[in-house]
Amino acid sequence: MDWSGSLWTAFGLMLVLEGLFPFVSPAGWRRLFTQLLALRDGQIRFCALLSMLAGALVLLLLR
Repeated sequence: MDWSGSLWTAFGLMLVLEGLFPFVSPAGWRRLFTQLLALRDGQIRFCALLSMLAGALVLLLLR
């Protein structure tokens, strides 16, 4: 599989994973977003940074 194919596969997998929680528990998903709205910008950025670092670590380990 070439780079473009891998990118589309990763994008598709991301969409499937992103859709699991709202599909399984719409009320829980809504509560989660209500709680996220209460977070400060710095807290959201920190969580995003941790997510990006975890993703980069997974990519490095799979390489």
